[in-house]
Amino acid sequence: MPTELTLGIDFGTSNSAAALVDTQGRLQVIGLDGLRPEMPTALFFAGETHTVLYGSAAMEAYLSGTEGRLLRALKSLLGSRLMDEYTAVGDKSIRFFDIVVLFFKELKRRCEAHVGQSLTRAVMGRPVHFVDDDQERDMLAERTLGRAALEAGFTEVAFQLEPIAAALDFEQRVTAQTTALVVDIGGGTSDFTVIRLDPVRSQTSDRSADILATTGVHIGGTDFDRLLDLSTVMPLLGYRHLGKGSRPVPNSVFFELSTWHLIHQSYSRRALHFAKELWTDFVDPSLHARLMRALQGQHGHRMLSGVEAAKIACSVSGADARVNLDFLGDAPSVLCATVSADVMHSALQASLAQVVQCAQLCIERSGLAAVDAVYLTGGSSALRPLVAALRLAMPQARLVEGNRFGGVAAGLAYAGALQTQFHHSFT
Repeated sequence: MPTELTLGIDFGTSNSAAALVDTQGRLQVIGLDGLRPEMPTALFFAGETHTVLYGSAAMEAYLSGTEGRLLRALKSLLGSRLMDEYTAVGDKSIRFFDIVVLFFKELKRRCEAHVGQSLTRAVMGRPVHFVDDDQERDMLAERTLGRAALEAGFTEVAFQLEPIAAALDFEQRVTAQTTALVVDIGGGTSDFTVIRLDPVRSQTSDRSADILATTGVHIGGTDFDRLLDLSTVMPLLGYRHLGKGSRPVPNSVFFELSTWHLIHQSYSRRALHFAKELWTDFVDPSLHARLMRALQGQHGHRMLSGVEAAKIACSVSGADARVNLDFLGDAPSVLCATVSADVMHSALQASLAQVVQCAQLCIERSGLAAVDAVYLTGGSSALRPLVAALRLAMPQARLVEGNRFGGVAAGLAYAGALQTQFHHSFT
C-alpha cells in the first residue's frame, strides 16, 4: 500500500501551486499547468461544448473569444456572503462555493496524476488576514476553504500561514541561524512574518517559539491591477470624465469593471441598463459608446489581463508597456493604453506605502531593531516600485528573491511532512 503523502496547497487569488515531500524526503513542486508550477486560479465554462477549462487553458479560451464564462480571483470572495450566492453559467446557476470545489477537484486530480496515487491529506496555506479587522469573517473564510477541500475529496486538512510556509522553504537554503522578514505579496493579500531560521531546527514540527511576529494587509496584485486599470484604461471609457454641469460620470461601473472578482456583475441586465442610461452624463459620446462596447462584448477580463501583462512587462524591463484595446475602437483606428514606470509610481504609491508600513510594523512587533534578511516571495513580489521601497525602508537587510510561485507551496509541503494533527471537519 502506498505511503500516505501530504499535499501542500497554495490556493492563490491569481495563481495556485502545489507540492509534496515524497517517501524519499525529496521535495516535488508539481507542474500543475504543463511544466509550470503555477496555475492561474481560473475556470472557463465553455458555452458551446459545455465543458470546463482550468488554469492557462481557461484564460486562453476566454482571450481567444470562445463563447463562455470566465471566473477568476475566487479567493477574494472567501469570508463574504457572495460565496453562497449563485451565478449564471450558461443556462444554469452555480454557487461560487461549488465553483471553488470544482477547482480543488481538478487540482487534486492533476496532483494525483503526477504522483500516481490517491492524495487525501492536505496542508492549505492561508493569509495572515483573509479579511482585515474582522475576526469572525476571517474564521468563516478559513472554514469555507476547509469545507471546499473536504468536498473535493480530501479527508484530512490542516492550515499554515502562507508567510510562515515561505519561511520554511527559505530555511532549506540557510546555513546558519538567521532572522528573516518574509514578505509574501500575493494576488489578494500582503503577508509578513519575522522568524528565526536555523537549519538545525528545520525538522522540528513546532516552530511557534521561532515566530516572532506576523502581520498582514488586504492589498495584493489584483489591487495593483485594479489601480493601474483605473489609471490607464478606464479613462478611455469615461472614468473621471466631466460630463454635463462639470459633474463626473458615476464611478461604480468603472470600479466593478476593473476588479477581477466583480467584473461579472457588470454584465447583469440591471448593470447594463444603468450603464446605457449614463449617456446623458457624457459630453463626449464616443466615450460612452466605448464603455458600452466593453460591457456588451464582456471585455472586462480581456482589458484587465492586458493591464496585468503590461504591469509585469514594465516591472521586468522598466520600459513602457502597451495595453492593446483595438477591440474597443472604431476600425481602422488604433486604441491602446500605456503602463509606464511613472504611471506605476503614481497609481500604486499609496498602496505600496501601506504594504511597506505593514512590513515595518512586523519588525517592530518582533522586538528586533532589524533583521538579517528580507525574503521575497509571491507573484507580485517582483514589482519594481515595491522592491525599491523595501530596499529604502530596510537598507541594512540582505534582500533575497525566492521562488515567486512555488515557495509557499514548497513550505506547506515541508510543514505537511512534519504534520501530526489534522482538522477532520469544518462547520
